[in-house]
Amino acid sequence: MNVATLIPTDIALPSWLEDCLREPQPPLNLPDSDASLLVPETDLVCEAFKFAYSLHQGQMRASGEPYIAHPVAVAGLLRDLGGDNAMIAAGFLHDVIEDTDVTAEEIEQRFGSEVRRLVEGVTKLSKFNFSSKTERLAENFRRMFLAMAQDIRVIVVKLADRLHNMRTLEYLPDEKRRRIALETREIFAPLANRLGIGRFKWELEDLAFKYLEPESYQEIRQLIADKRIDREARLDRVADTLRERLTQLEMRIYDISGRPKHLYGIYQKMQRQQKSFEEIYDIAAIRIIVDTNDECYRALAVVHDAFRPIPGRFKDYIGLPKPNRYQSLHTVVIGNTGRPLEVQIRTLEMHHVAEYGIAAHWKYKEAGNSHTKLTTDDEKFTWLRQLLDWQSELKDANEYLENVKGNLFDDDVYVFTPSGDVIALSQGATTVDFAYRIHTEVGNHCAGARVNDRMVTLDTALKNGDIVEIITQKNSHPSLDWLNFTVTPGARNRIRQWYKRSHRDANILRGRDMLEKEMGKRGFEALLKSEPMQATAERCNYQTPDDLLAALGYGEVTLNLVLNRLREAIKARQPIVSTPKEKEDEADTLLHPASSPPSTSAPATRSGKSSPIVGVEGLLYNLAGCCNPVPGEDIIGVVTLGSRGISIHRQGCHNTDSIPGDRLIPVRWNTADKNQRPQTYPVQILIEVIDRVGVLKDILSRLSDYNINVRSAQVKTIPGQTAIINLGIDIVDHQQLERIFTQIRKMSDILNLRRVFEE
Repeated sequence: MNVATLIPTDIALPSWLEDCLREPQPPLNLPDSDASLLVPETDLVCEAFKFAYSLHQGQMRASGEPYIAHPVAVAGLLRDLGGDNAMIAAGFLHDVIEDTDVTAEEIEQRFGSEVRRLVEGVTKLSKFNFSSKTERLAENFRRMFLAMAQDIRVIVVKLADRLHNMRTLEYLPDEKRRRIALETREIFAPLANRLGIGRFKWELEDLAFKYLEPESYQEIRQLIADKRIDREARLDRVADTLRERLTQLEMRIYDISGRPKHLYGIYQKMQRQQKSFEEIYDIAAIRIIVDTNDECYRALAVVHDAFRPIPGRFKDYIGLPKPNRYQSLHTVVIGNTGRPLEVQIRTLEMHHVAEYGIAAHWKYKEAGNSHTKLTTDDEKFTWLRQLLDWQSELKDANEYLENVKGNLFDDDVYVFTPSGDVIALSQGATTVDFAYRIHTEVGNHCAGARVNDRMVTLDTALKNGDIVEIITQKNSHPSLDWLNFTVTPGARNRIRQWYKRSHRDANILRGRDMLEKEMGKRGFEALLKSEPMQATAERCNYQTPDDLLAALGYGEVTLNLVLNRLREAIKARQPIVSTPKEKEDEADTLLHPASSPPSTSAPATRSGKSSPIVGVEGLLYNLAGCCNPVPGEDIIGVVTLGSRGISIHRQGCHNTDSIPGDRLIPVRWNTADKNQRPQTYPVQILIEVIDRVGVLKDILSRLSDYNINVRSAQVKTIPGQTAIINLGIDIVDHQQLERIFTQIRKMSDILNLRRVFEE
């Protein structure tokens, strides 16, 4: 084959790829098993590039360069990181499922199941429909973490993809730049840190910093550049002193050098310590790389002999490595100029792990398998197991994302079990957090704890090096008070889960009541046993309709979400000959069996434009107090028998069940006049909370942030149990009510939140 046909002329290729393409390439004839194990590396990599090049032909990036430049850059990052041929091939192909018509099956047929698994793992869910950006983002991460559990290389490919996108972020609109940068700082940089890939973490954080706080970024960048010569001279003097002393001991020294900390790290320190740049002395560190662990400690003695160490600023990450496998000795000393200076001491292998993290010792290579399988005894990935546990525990997208971010960012405290196993917990974790970290049942039956052979209270915060023993009793169970002092998301979620399960029957009844009031009694029992209801439960990640009702009862899912999913399930089962409009009308009829569907063709008359209700022009009407309808909800008019004119009810209101059809009037909210002054409507909500001082104040504060007027507030408490808060509030429309519910549900003390109606 002609070389000119192998090497494209429209983009600049790295030399390694050009060399690969110049070699004669026999056609791949892949068997059923993984291609990457059976063909030479150059064959798989080159064929993946050529396939991606042909598929992305004609596609351009926002920068104006051919789109294929992005997969080439991603593959190059993976190659530099030490990735194998399957990873590099996945780097070329990671966007083809999303951006072209190629299917996962075709990728497997051409390149094997291993490459398919990696590509599918990083593919976004762009072909699925979700009710919000938050739900889409949460679902993307759920799928990504599941793929990581099967093959940890998935996230490395994803990180390389994100890093190159961040390098070219300047070509996107400002709003999109900020959104991607924030997601990078909150999710992907912490993921790189968890995997120990320091070179990715630092660059991702600095690039996100550049777009999220551009003024601070440029200021620090300039300050570092201005003082670079003085700083390098100071570090060189320290390095020369240490090199001379270490050489006298005949130690093998691979490197002694100084390097500045990354910009975002300096900015964080300034914010955390409330100091100016001039007051931050350790913006650079001396790194000493020696041959063996023993030499690390000998070098530490030399450093402390040459310079005065600062008490309390020594950390031994060799004896007690970080969860991401990072190992090094850190100490802070007073340098030649009288300023503090950080010194890091490590072996060459430790340095490789610090730079490349998980890529330094690929588990699939060590085990001789074709991919990395997460195992329960793999201590390095306990954080990933926690994220997987939350897949089934946390249904709400906002809560799931908040817990993901918290878990990724946690600083660790290292404690020991009585048998000597190391357990990493979040800063401030208590004995109850430790118990749930060991096992859910240990936490659920925790009755006491010993720390360093002394009995302590359950709210005792743990410190590095503590030896913790949990005392369990068969009849013990969690207390809601534990939520006041536990800090790890896993423990807090399991406490709530226990409470929810222990009140399952009551929650199912509450969920049934909520759904029945919304849909009406007619045909409700049959609908609960129908296929659409089962499909709705499964779509919401529950096994049975009862599980879904229980979750609805204790506020794990919203009523609006259930209704939307149910409407979709009903429409999906309508005859295929129906038009989309007919299917939607039939679905609405099934969801609101007690009333006629609202008319969508009622004209907005002159008087109707100034009225919030269309369909009652010239008539006396009132909003029904039994259901308090608000804009955004389907409504129905009822001709009253007295002199009150038309009564406006929410569709599905139980008081309309027995009303004859000739007294029902199709009405709808008037949305034609956008210049109308917003009206407010009364709504009654019930909140079940953990009884603590200040909880009502916190709820009212959140309502105040949204300028919500509170008309009434009643609190009922039962000693030792939960508190019930009834609030009467004024809102503009149903969307505003949903936003308020979302904000209140973010509070950790909230056990149940729902709207209530008069009987």
